[in-house]
Amino acid sequence: MIGRLLAGGAQHPSRSLWTFALYSFRYAGLAATSLSVASTKTPIRITITIYRQIINLIDDTAIILLMNTPPTSPAVQMIEVDADHAGQRVDNFLFTRLKGVPKSHVYRILRTGEVRRNGGRVKAQDRLEAGDRVRVPPVRVAERETPQLPIEALRSRIEPRILYEDEDLLVLNKSSGMAVHGGSGLSYGVIEALRELRPTAKFLELVHRLDRETSGCLLIAKKRSALKSLHTQFREDDVNKVYVALIAGQWAKKKIMVDAPLKKNVLQSGERMVRVARDGKAAMTEFKRLDLFREATLVEARPITGRTHQIRVHALHLGHPLLGDERYGEEMVNRQFKTLGLRRLFLHAKETTFLHPKTQKAITIEAPLDPDLLEVLKGLPR
Repeated sequence: MIGRLLAGGAQHPSRSLWTFALYSFRYAGLAATSLSVASTKTPIRITITIYRQIINLIDDTAIILLMNTPPTSPAVQMIEVDADHAGQRVDNFLFTRLKGVPKSHVYRILRTGEVRRNGGRVKAQDRLEAGDRVRVPPVRVAERETPQLPIEALRSRIEPRILYEDEDLLVLNKSSGMAVHGGSGLSYGVIEALRELRPTAKFLELVHRLDRETSGCLLIAKKRSALKSLHTQFREDDVNKVYVALIAGQWAKKKIMVDAPLKKNVLQSGERMVRVARDGKAAMTEFKRLDLFREATLVEARPITGRTHQIRVHALHLGHPLLGDERYGEEMVNRQFKTLGLRRLFLHAKETTFLHPKTQKAITIEAPLDPDLLEVLKGLPR
């Protein structure tokens, strides 16, 4: 028993305090019991039985503590901030370096002053500058299995769909059904897959998001400076985005601007639902008819603002929900078009125009419609 505990302590020195404390108590207790036996004529069988039960409990507790105490991270880290991370908030800087550590713990070590910048205390909202030296204390990291990603399958699904790439960014023609990031029961998304495929890349971050069901242009930054520049453009609605959508019914108008505020609601299930509401955030989408079918209309949608589910909810507001939309669409209509080959949301980010973060010149990237959507259009009756 002692050998097992000492072996555990050798592997995890931080646990040795528990070992010595428990065993000091145990053997001190044994000595005390021996004395009491020698100095009394009272039967002590019951006392010894109870004591043995206590010792067994201590043994079991020691084993559990030694086996379940999470390991600590390496000793104090001193990290020098490079130009790519200049301007980043301290808390966000720590989140990326302390994977698996709860955010509440990160904020605690900031409050207690264990994190230092250039030798002084620092606040979570402070911005870092190039050349800053950040002291990161040792912290306990949750032990959890890292999911094994299907590398080759991901490579064939992502690499051929890269539309544009340079040293600052890349643009991917995201496939429908693939989330942009993991979470909510998903072990990985586009960004995790890219990081796995490119282990030597120093920086890979999503610039914006696309719904899991939506395909098309997705921007990923390869430098923090590029991320900051593109974030600013998206925030100020300077990025021109063009989508192609198939909506239910025949739409008589050739062009219309929808100006309807949107409000986000979160259901008890955690699902996000958006609706048109007077007290919502301003939202504008321009729709233009591209082609007319017997029971559907192909449209081009240009979101002037960037609200959650904006195109989908504005189309519903017009009385023509997107086909294949299981959240805002009509079940009977979706079922009908499924027989015609439409088994996904017909919404595709066809084109995006932005200023290149380095050259500041306008660049336009186009993503062709996926073959499955082209086949649906070919088979629609007119």
